[in-house]
Amino acid sequence: MDKIRKLLEKFPQIGDMMYGKDFLLTWSKQLKEIKAVSDTARILKEFHANNISARIFETGLAISVFRDKSTRTRYSFASACDLLGLQVNDLEESKSQIAHGETVRETANMLSYLTEVIGIRDDLYPGLGDQYQREVIKALDYGYDNGILPQRPCVINLQSDLDHPTQILADLSMLTDHFGGLDKLKGKRMAVTWAYSPSYGKPMSVPQGLIALLTRLGMKINLAYPPGYELADEIEETAKRNAEDSGGEFNIYGSMKKAFEQADIVYPKSWAPMSILQERKELFSSGDEKGLLKLEKTCLEQNAQYKNWECNQKMMKLTRNGNALYQHCLPADITGVNCRAGEVSKEMFDRYMKETYLQAGYKPFVIAAMILLAKVKNPQKALGKLVNLSAKRDYFRII
Repeated sequence: MDKIRKLLEKFPQIGDMMYGKDFLLTWSKQLKEIKAVSDTARILKEFHANNISARIFETGLAISVFRDKSTRTRYSFASACDLLGLQVNDLEESKSQIAHGETVRETANMLSYLTEVIGIRDDLYPGLGDQYQREVIKALDYGYDNGILPQRPCVINLQSDLDHPTQILADLSMLTDHFGGLDKLKGKRMAVTWAYSPSYGKPMSVPQGLIALLTRLGMKINLAYPPGYELADEIEETAKRNAEDSGGEFNIYGSMKKAFEQADIVYPKSWAPMSILQERKELFSSGDEKGLLKLEKTCLEQNAQYKNWECNQKMMKLTRNGNALYQHCLPADITGVNCRAGEVSKEMFDRYMKETYLQAGYKPFVIAAMILLAKVKNPQKALGKLVNLSAKRDYFRII
């Protein structure tokens, strides 16, 4: 309880600046908003550890829209909503009137009469995921402004083609804990690198989100990828400007080894080339299944040229004292475990398994924090009231 109160005393003074706001891109938020999400997530984590209820809703729906496969994010969204008192309902587009041509505007409004939050994952095709989320937002604005909806649900980006904010802020929370505070991250060197994968078409949103956010904190980011695997030009330019403004660094290398040198943190993660993602979008739009299969083969052949881009013991020895923190958004392609050759060796993943699982464990609290900050005008006061109330989350534990 004392720890929670101390965290609340240091809570950033944001007032209601996040109230009623959606969360789409980390780089569109002010740093004090990022800190507010991180601090709120930490407080909610302490609530759960101390068996204190964090229910800010008696009733209400949360709608999840997953247009791609998901494990951690799907169940993190569900558990985050349950933590706050919301009931989750998955929109299955194949079982709805969307399959018969219902518009986004109509669907968004019909789902939202008693809904507090809509979480959307749409990351498969460049130029479409972020666009779809904004189309939903525009529809909700129309419904609320015209008196159709009594309240406007907030929209949470559960991953788009551009960014994966719930993952990036979970990563940041782990880094904050590991190094002893957000202020301790300035000057830390992080290798964000492409890594070999035997699978096809992984999105670019995680590395893009990492470089765009962490360069704002004065960190030294080493981005590395083979030829043809560049991230979006505008994101790389954003990272470069952020580093100049914060006193950090942003370097781009064509070598994983170079990026790992003297790094304090490493984040080796596969992603597909932009050219592959663009072509896949066009083939999907035209319904060319044979073309998609041929493209997958091309992508895998291209990946296979860089099987030496693996995080292993030899590579880790290049980091600071050979003891950098390994991070991954999961699931990782682990050599000798779920694939013959992959992003990380079994030895290295096993060494950091606890840390990667703890990293993933922040995501439910990050999502809950985003929802709470969007739905409560004075979050510091509201969290303080919940602490003073100290209602038990699980009554059976005290019987």
